[in-house]
Amino acid sequence: MASFPSTSPLPSPSSSSSSYSSTMSLSYSHLHPTAWSCGNNNRQSNPHHPLRISVSLSPPPPPSFSYREFLNFALTETERRTLLLPSPLQEKYSSLTAVDGTTDLQMLAFQSPPKIRLLRSLSIQNESMQVLDFAGFAKPEYDVPIFCANFFSTANINIIVLDLNPLHNMSDRKDYKEKYYEKLMDLGLRYAELLPWGGKLTSESLKFFSPIVIWTKFQSVDCMYENLYSAFTEYYKAWLQLIEEAAEETDDALVLSNREAQHRYLTWRAEKDPGHGVLKRLVGEMRAKDVIRNFLFHGIEELGSKGFLDYFPEYRCQDGTVNQNRSMIGKSFESRPWDASGEFIANNTED
Repeated sequence: MASFPSTSPLPSPSSSSSSYSSTMSLSYSHLHPTAWSCGNNNRQSNPHHPLRISVSLSPPPPPSFSYREFLNFALTETERRTLLLPSPLQEKYSSLTAVDGTTDLQMLAFQSPPKIRLLRSLSIQNESMQVLDFAGFAKPEYDVPIFCANFFSTANINIIVLDLNPLHNMSDRKDYKEKYYEKLMDLGLRYAELLPWGGKLTSESLKFFSPIVIWTKFQSVDCMYENLYSAFTEYYKAWLQLIEEAAEETDDALVLSNREAQHRYLTWRAEKDPGHGVLKRLVGEMRAKDVIRNFLFHGIEELGSKGFLDYFPEYRCQDGTVNQNRSMIGKSFESRPWDASGEFIANNTED
């Protein structure tokens, strides 16, 4: 990955981006949402094996492929089911041009009263790569899982995380697992076959993953993009269905618990998310920090006052700072660490 120098603070916000109608002007042709099975003759390497990433020397992904199609599906499907309004964040965050002068960063932010607090996306595209970071957060009155899609693609490799991240720790809250994930296991198992486990992942990386997480790496083959698009559409429709069915919590203590759980999640992601390096290289430290804390993981300042070390004291260095190393705690998992019923298993680890 090429490094980029630091740059000036964020430019003045553009008012032209605050309209929902303007965001839907992206042209696209829908991919058929049917999962395809790729034969071995289409694969150039085993998707279970870790692969090196080369961005600066790679040509772009196939011209017919664009994560804008995924985003347009999500916005269209959401608007079909509920009222979709621009978030106040859209007035400040709409687009950025990286310091290389060619990489385009597009940001969209919406809300949907009364249940969806924030639906936001960051799309990055240049001649070497495409990135989509798309997430949906319910309001604290609802304990619905967090929709998470983090996709990174070059012509040679695609690194994918797709999940409905649990709001609460399912080791402590078996009722939460039963409430949301038991009925989704068939969906997860189907796509775990089509989009195989992407190789070694540490237990700390699993901290906020569910039993239906899709963590995969694959080479740029058309049918694998079809599989990914199909998984994205089905996972997103499942999340919207959970939102529709969710009943508002009226117990103040449970609302507070949901609020703190979401704040804990945002605090972790803002500090440890592995995609931050790409953003910092593209737009510099100052802009990257602002986008991370105040856009991608908006709610850190609004939902709670605890800091990272309050939630995760095991990362405290002797001088009181946060240990910046990633993947420093726990064993690694070479294969999917949940069984078919969604129970966590620990017999496929490596020290």
